[in-house]
Amino acid sequence: MADFDIASIDKNLEVANKVNAPDLQLYDVRKAPFDIYGLYSPRTKSTFRRIPENIAAAVSEQVLHLHTHTAGGRVRFATDSPYIVIKAVMPQITRFAHMPLTGSSGFDLYIDSPDGYESLYYKTFTPPVKMTDGYESKLTFSEGGTHYVTIHFPLYNEVSDLFIGIAKDATLGEGAPYRDLPPVVYYGSSITQGGCASRPGNAYEAMVARMLQLDFINLGFSGSGKAEDAIVQYMAGLKMSAFIADYDHNAPNIAYLQATHQKMYDAIRERNPDLPYVMISRPDYFPNEKDSIARRRVVIDTYHYAIAKGDQKVYYIDGGAIFRGPFEDACTVDGCHPNDLGFSKMAEAVCAVLKRALRDGKLLK
Repeated sequence: MADFDIASIDKNLEVANKVNAPDLQLYDVRKAPFDIYGLYSPRTKSTFRRIPENIAAAVSEQVLHLHTHTAGGRVRFATDSPYIVIKAVMPQITRFAHMPLTGSSGFDLYIDSPDGYESLYYKTFTPPVKMTDGYESKLTFSEGGTHYVTIHFPLYNEVSDLFIGIAKDATLGEGAPYRDLPPVVYYGSSITQGGCASRPGNAYEAMVARMLQLDFINLGFSGSGKAEDAIVQYMAGLKMSAFIADYDHNAPNIAYLQATHQKMYDAIRERNPDLPYVMISRPDYFPNEKDSIARRRVVIDTYHYAIAKGDQKVYYIDGGAIFRGPFEDACTVDGCHPNDLGFSKMAEAVCAVLKRALRDGKLLK
């Protein structure tokens, strides 16, 4: 039986395959005045990536594949064009049943205040279901004037090129700034990478960025966040304002987690003695409570180890408490990966810690 096209009944669910904009001018986001955040050397590499290719290859075959997934990537700019078009070139399309294509392979747009202290969701550049090598999409603003915008890159897809289209006679300038601080670096699993947010701006790191105006780098690697020496040493050398160790899930067993969790803390702390270091245990606590308790114990042991050494810039977030409260059983798509509700609760937990670090002047400049 053929697939049923819901758009034949509800035109509000129709997705355009082609853009109608006769006065369109396309610009490569790798060139000024666009500012790209969250990606490694984005102006010089032939495809967007999160870490150097040689580092990814040294970590694992899986990370080599995943490092070109653009989770955490953003482009900012300002324009008075009445519309914005994207033309995204993607070598292949990532699909899986329990994450919307808008999250895995789509881009979404936020309107920022000129000072960067407010960033509100506008709409999503919705990808066609049957796309094979990228897509074009157009969003029209409901009001005129200059708009400062942030466009989030896909969470689970490679993007080799991205072009922004505006009206030919429109202005194009730099986007809103983040706080004058280095990015926050997040490391971990598929949850860290953004699985399974409905769109990129709903990954928890992006929510924290909007709440606190903090740039970030997403180093979540689906099924592959295992704290190998190559990735740990690379992260230890990054200039960052805080480090979020969302590491727990992908350790194959408790013994492996015990062998690597404190070791990662030691390696990063050795090269960054004043860096705020935040440890999180897994948020999907109850589907496998016995294993979750054992893993949380490892994370807590590392935290107590750090405290005993006199570390005053280490923080612990109990993942088992993150989803508790109303609708705690509605926070994931599969008992593991957060949906937008789950990610919002994760963002609140991380935000509370980083707010305290900001207030106390502990974030590194």
